[in-house]
Amino acid sequence: MQTLTLALWQTPYAGSTADALQRLDATAAQARAQGADLLITPEMALTGYAIGPERVAALAQPCDGPLAHAVAAIAQRHGIAIVYGYSEHNPHGKPFNAAQAIDPEGVRLMNTRKTHLFGDMDRAQFSAGDTASQVFTWRGWQLGLLICYDVEFPEAVRGLALQGVGAVLVPTANMEPFDDVQRILLPARALENSVYLAYANACGFEDRTTYNGQSCVLSPDGHLLARAGAGGALLLATLDPALRQRSRGQSQLPWRRGALYGPLTAG
Repeated sequence: MQTLTLALWQTPYAGSTADALQRLDATAAQARAQGADLLITPEMALTGYAIGPERVAALAQPCDGPLAHAVAAIAQRHGIAIVYGYSEHNPHGKPFNAAQAIDPEGVRLMNTRKTHLFGDMDRAQFSAGDTASQVFTWRGWQLGLLICYDVEFPEAVRGLALQGVGAVLVPTANMEPFDDVQRILLPARALENSVYLAYANACGFEDRTTYNGQSCVLSPDGHLLARAGAGGALLLATLDPALRQRSRGQSQLPWRRGALYGPLTAG
């Protein structure tokens, strides 16, 4: 494994998908120029998040649709991998809140769907994904994707850790007044699973929603590697496999007694 430099794009939502793609293109160029290998956008970055069920449905596309091809072209043009959030078409109901990873050659690496819907807005706009996120491999790293509220459930991150993940990438749209997610929950998730955790949040306003920024990268020992403020930012952090290996040597994971935990998944 080699080091992996992540760029987290903390940004207000654009007024249109075309504008979002233009801004993504410019940000990808900037991130690559600063040495980033992989760029992570906020949740639903290409469509907007608090935009209402009708708009979410109108902008929904399949995972291999025109938006995926547009992002693949940006990734190829700048030689950078991209994880982006979008509205995924669902032929059986409301769209999925999805995130997809595309490598610098434009190859789709993984698509995942938000499994835990937060509040009335999420439930009005989306269908919940019904499959736990899996791990994909890139540049020798085992990487996992979770979307926003998913990371707040210990089981979701632990499931990825048990698959050997080295870093969990989280496009998110966390809002006021939920600062305790960045302050308390994320360091705990990183520490208890001995994983890097990268949390790329939105900022600014959308409809009546205020996003709280504070995008951050946590190390496998729970320490903060980088954090943004409340406004727009491009946050960079380099992940070191040696630190991850040392942290796993002190982890509780090998001593789990899984047979005792059946009630955690019941009901």
